[in-house]
Amino acid sequence: MRPAFAASSPILAALALSACAYNPELGRQQMTIVNDASLAQAGEQAWSQALATSKVSANRAANTRVRAVGQRVVEAAGLGQRPWDYAVFEDNAPNAFVLPGGHVGVTTGLLNLVDNDDQLAAVIGHEAGHVVARHAAERQSQTLTSSLVLGVLGAAAGSSDAARAISSYGGAGAKYGFLLPFSRKQELEADRLGVDFMQRAGYRPREAVILWLHMQANGGPNTPQFASTHPSDAARIQALEAYIAQRGW
Repeated sequence: MRPAFAASSPILAALALSACAYNPELGRQQMTIVNDASLAQAGEQAWSQALATSKVSANRAANTRVRAVGQRVVEAAGLGQRPWDYAVFEDNAPNAFVLPGGHVGVTTGLLNLVDNDDQLAAVIGHEAGHVVARHAAERQSQTLTSSLVLGVLGAAAGSSDAARAISSYGGAGAKYGFLLPFSRKQELEADRLGVDFMQRAGYRPREAVILWLHMQANGGPNTPQFASTHPSDAARIQALEAYIAQRGW
């Protein structure tokens, strides 16, 4: 009798091939088995939850500022074909997000950290970069595919010691050997796209480097880079400086 993995390998290969497409913004192939409609629906749910569970700032000037900078950036990113919602959330942690479906959230902590609109544009541009790069779809597709592969391997191993090893170590192997490193690559891609978008929108690209110097000085998680979904601040700064120099900005 053929092992379950051997029987399923052509199915997995066909799934991967059929889901691959070239992303011109990234200059590489992507495997995505999650469609844009599901991502937009998830974005709507996440936005509703954020509005319901987080305090929206009543500072009219801050909200107007985020809306003005955000709209310039999303249009420069080619995402201006639909109305966008903007909100400033009361939170001391410097953060921002752009959700599929047309939503931008920025925290008061981030507004307190940035020196100017250029640095704010760098953050919003980075988050818009994730949307243009379809990183959310890619990440979900990677996770689903990894789970499927581990399930097939576990079924093939049956109740043996190998099955228990796959169960115990397979998930960690997928996480540290593939999913997290690729996520760091996605973050650097979003940094690069963010610089492109802010430059197109009329902002100064070099302010993106200064932003990350601020983030580095502000402190961050102590997770080692190999076990983190984000590159170290020093790695991002180095990559941004090299890219900006390459573009002559």
